[in-house]
Amino acid sequence: MCGIAGIINLDGASVAPPILQRMTDAIAHRGPDGEGHWIEGNVGLGHRRLAIIDLSPAGHQPMVSADHRYMLSYNGEVYNFRELRKELETKGYWFRSKTDSEVVLNALAEWGPKALDRFNGMFALALWDRKERVMLLARDRYGIKPIYICQQGNFFAFGSEQKAIFAIPEFYRRMDKPALLEYFTFQNIFTDRTLLEDIQLLPAGHYGLLDLKDKKPVLRRTQYWDFDFREPTEQATDNEYREELDRLFRQAVNRQLVTDVELGSYLSGGMDSGSITAIAAKSCPYLKTFTCGFDLSSASGIELNFDERTKAEAMSYHFKTEHYEMVLKAGDMERVLPKLAWHLEEPRVGQSYPNYYAAQLASKFVKVVLSGAGGDELFGGYPWRYYRAVVNDDFEHYIDKYYRYWQRLVNNRDLKRMFAPILGDVEHVMTRDIFHDVFRHHKDDLETPEDYINHSLYFEAKTFLHGLLVVEDKLSMAHGLESRVPFLDNDLVDFAMRCPVRLKLNNLADVVRINENEAGDKQAKFFQKTRDGKQILRDVMKRHIPEDVTRAEKQGFSAPDASWFKGDSIDFVRRTLLNRNAPIYDFIDRSVVDTLLQEHLSGTQNRRLLIWSLLNVNSWLERVEC
Repeated sequence: MCGIAGIINLDGASVAPPILQRMTDAIAHRGPDGEGHWIEGNVGLGHRRLAIIDLSPAGHQPMVSADHRYMLSYNGEVYNFRELRKELETKGYWFRSKTDSEVVLNALAEWGPKALDRFNGMFALALWDRKERVMLLARDRYGIKPIYICQQGNFFAFGSEQKAIFAIPEFYRRMDKPALLEYFTFQNIFTDRTLLEDIQLLPAGHYGLLDLKDKKPVLRRTQYWDFDFREPTEQATDNEYREELDRLFRQAVNRQLVTDVELGSYLSGGMDSGSITAIAAKSCPYLKTFTCGFDLSSASGIELNFDERTKAEAMSYHFKTEHYEMVLKAGDMERVLPKLAWHLEEPRVGQSYPNYYAAQLASKFVKVVLSGAGGDELFGGYPWRYYRAVVNDDFEHYIDKYYRYWQRLVNNRDLKRMFAPILGDVEHVMTRDIFHDVFRHHKDDLETPEDYINHSLYFEAKTFLHGLLVVEDKLSMAHGLESRVPFLDNDLVDFAMRCPVRLKLNNLADVVRINENEAGDKQAKFFQKTRDGKQILRDVMKRHIPEDVTRAEKQGFSAPDASWFKGDSIDFVRRTLLNRNAPIYDFIDRSVVDTLLQEHLSGTQNRRLLIWSLLNVNSWLERVEC
């Protein structure tokens, strides 16, 4: 796991070594174990190394192929590298290291972009073909590892983080106002935009080719993989599905235990991280586990259940792990926000500062940590979302219903008022069209409730999960920590996409009946169900973790911010968001924010996600200065 960066001067000028050095220095936290630079004329590749497999100098990057044709700068882990290495050795390739990096290099030399389909793991990479003068950039299937690209003026640049591009003196920072509107609609960015113009995030499952022989080189993108949730065509019994899931899950976890450094696991108290810990602990005696809890002395309502330390401690005892935990208080958010915003770069889903502290805790003891991300999105962990759009007249009706639900921060009317200062720059942006466009590659012959639920699973894997993965990468690598996600194993994902909806969601017939015949309070109450999802996963994981955990209601990893924002943190919120000179008010209307804020403080509306998003973007603006 590492950080990559690169620059190509499109006017033919030689790359200045100090600029490439500045680019890798900006992401030094991603790779504290070493650095490397390679420059040839107008092309430069940089690398920061976090040594995980083969800690010797043989793993140094950028890495050159044996025939000196290809140069690779690579970030990630390909877990099936040993199988690929054996196949490549039969084709005459020889290896001077034990790294997966060298396997990736030779696989790309042998198979070109088709090699990407063979990789089971997470990666972002740059491969320079010195003979053809073509740069290949690629990102893993699911978007676990990011790679940002920028073409501005006479240069093309890329990096694991935007900070590498900031280091280029010619780069001009300017707010991408349509992206800001997109974020405040969905608390996420569904397109390839970032909050800075001219910087894009290469989409998951894509590669790009930049051919310097072209008169006007531009990155030509190709999608090589996509999610495809649909009902199976082959018949199998429920028990056969359960047995296959158990086999694939254990295989996925064990695949990701390969490392030459110490490995640990997050342990939230929930089923996903608990199941991963259960399997890993069998191979790693006294596995280190990590939990973040919350001081609930000033919490109220549903937030009184947000601390899962007791459940995590019980599972740690059960699996005999070496367990560490920390307790977060309201002031911890205030203290970490400047540093968090800098590392997170463009904000994404959720209130992510607890993840920052969890990664910080784990990094004190291990260099690799296992995460439960992906289990919910693959196996239907958010039933209260899908229930809202199970019965529809047609695809457009489905889009209307699900789009309204996914306006997570404010509705369109308030959003239009909030963006009044820059409305002329964003009024052409149709966020419903952005939402609709997510489905452009997924099948649209929707006939049954199962088809619509599979559509929702596709949407959340493409958007919500992707946002979580970007956050996970940034906040773990801020501490030089590699985060692995066993649920996103290729074989396990392929199984999940063909697993029948009836095995994921409980009481589907009742869902249809309620949608067709009920309205108002009864329907709204039904939509609050949180134990109906991941049924097949719950059934299988009873074999590995206590049954009271598999039967528990779904609970996210979130601080009691609704209470803190109108209690312990109220002075900080007021001091920041009622300040007329706050940089965020260059783009949005302060009086509208004040009205929405008062709704939260008075208890008439829960605006915790909006307040967090305003605080986060404001802190980011203070550092980026665009």
